[in-house]
Amino acid sequence: MVTAALVFAVTYLLVAGRRLHWMPLDRPAGALVGAVLCVALRVLTPAQALGAINGETLVLLFGLMGVGTFLADVGLLERASAALVARARTPARLLGVLVWGAGLLAPLVTNDAVCVLGAPLVVAWIKRYRLPPLPFLLALATASNTGSVATLVGNPQNMLCGTLGGLVYREYLLHMAPVAVLGLLVNHLILAWLFKRDLVSAHIDLDSPAPPAQVLDRRSWFTIAVLAAIVVAYLLGADLAWTAVAGFTALMVALRADPQNFWGRIDWSILLFFGGLFVVVEGLVVSGAAGFALGHFPVWSGAGGIGSYLRTTGIFLIGSNLVSNVPFILVVKTEMARMPNPRLGWELLAMASTFAGNLTLLGSVANIIVAERGREVGGLAFVPYLRVGVPLALATTAIGAAWLLFVFGPG
Repeated sequence: MVTAALVFAVTYLLVAGRRLHWMPLDRPAGALVGAVLCVALRVLTPAQALGAINGETLVLLFGLMGVGTFLADVGLLERASAALVARARTPARLLGVLVWGAGLLAPLVTNDAVCVLGAPLVVAWIKRYRLPPLPFLLALATASNTGSVATLVGNPQNMLCGTLGGLVYREYLLHMAPVAVLGLLVNHLILAWLFKRDLVSAHIDLDSPAPPAQVLDRRSWFTIAVLAAIVVAYLLGADLAWTAVAGFTALMVALRADPQNFWGRIDWSILLFFGGLFVVVEGLVVSGAAGFALGHFPVWSGAGGIGSYLRTTGIFLIGSNLVSNVPFILVVKTEMARMPNPRLGWELLAMASTFAGNLTLLGSVANIIVAERGREVGGLAFVPYLRVGVPLALATTAIGAAWLLFVFGPG
């Protein structure tokens, strides 16, 4: 138990912190170190370590990131970006377009993919139009997190909750779409209010080159059609992971794209990151360390009623930030069956762990992606992020919990 806890602690320090000066490891490498230590120190056997990796989640992430790369490969994102700037005309309106655009795209191709593809465009906006960096970087990161709550493929934690909790895509969407819309509205209002002065003082150069005459060409329409077909297949109950991979494969074959144009756009380090975390958390569970912690801080108090569900939601929110959302879900998965309504419990967990990603800079991989790729314009720092993250996470989690308790009833 002690060995597993130490391995988890070392892994968490490597994952949570920036690269160490004396050991330049990034977060995926830190997760890999933890996975290797679990096997080397015999916390897990090699077979147990391989069995701990949730292949469905990794395949789904790969497929959706692949589909997302085609949005960039066919030039749709660049043309749409230029058209949006021309039509927005003011920084405040452009910020709103970014919030709603990122928030509505994330449920389709994951929040991480939106940030990987969107960060270079936002950085280009900031540099070209001399926009204030902080509100626009925050808008991309937080809105992609907020909007991703709408579907089971919006982010890795939702994928896990869907797989482990047996959730149905169509039913989950019906429950969470209103939460996502209200959350994006709160997201937009908080950013617009806190950065009102910065947005008013900024100015978009209206003499910049005119937007393209045609945003959507034949290849773009086909890409959108494939993405729509994937969503329809999900609504009809198709397998999430292999449907995404099938869509990616269809785009590769039909558009006859050069593979070198999109292999580099897929963030392979994310797959490595989650693969390593699966192994480390399994070691924590198998050793009994996770059970020991949950024995002292149970997910469900057993009292019942609205108060108990709100307490549990608070634990989900805090726990997802203490140990990161994906590891936290893996730790508490065995406890979910103890809740009076496990389906409500899994949806609360998906919602709270998603919005927990907005609480701090380290709460979401999407945040880290934006922070890393936005370094040339100042990036994101931990304390300034809290100014937006704390009120946003608390408000959206409260809205989500209230809505789900209304939908399911507290009984």
